[in-house]
Amino acid sequence: MPSPIAPRFPVPALDQLPDDIRQRILAVQEKSGFVPNVFLTLAYRPDEFRAFFAYHDALMEKDGGLTKAEREMIVVATSAANQCHYCVIAHGAILRIRAKNPQIADQIAVNYRKADITARQRAMLDFAMKVSRAAETVSAQDIDELSRHGFSDDEIWDITAIAAFFALSNRLANVTAMRPNDEFYLMGRLPK
Repeated sequence: MPSPIAPRFPVPALDQLPDDIRQRILAVQEKSGFVPNVFLTLAYRPDEFRAFFAYHDALMEKDGGLTKAEREMIVVATSAANQCHYCVIAHGAILRIRAKNPQIADQIAVNYRKADITARQRAMLDFAMKVSRAAETVSAQDIDELSRHGFSDDEIWDITAIAAFFALSNRLANVTAMRPNDEFYLMGRLPK
């Protein structure tokens, strides 16, 4: 039966999920105090859930290279361009927390070119947007521009992979009509 979480597809009950998926969801709930709707929505397809979150974690949780806040900047900027309500709100919350800046996510979602970010971060987002919206036009000059801003080959790969991965995520969220949890709207907006 369709759910208000993602009204176009069924959302399985937690007790009906495979043990590994249920345990992952319960761990997220324990850490954050709620279950982000993306976990429940993607649990509809357990094998894809596992693959999605394995790649997500490989891109977004690793140490070194881009900061975790910069990774979230890519998600927010490209998700806004792809009109993904869920990812802008959810990853905007994570960005505010990781950047320790209550305005940054809104600035980037509306127009990253006018956000309070560095020239290096602006170049990163210019490239991420190109990957997300017109990857067929990426050229050696685009890579050279990132190199001039000090990005390593591994960091350029990460920018590319994050933009590409979240293009997939944005499309899944849009087609399922996935709704952001209410909790995300206030996260990181006021000092604790």
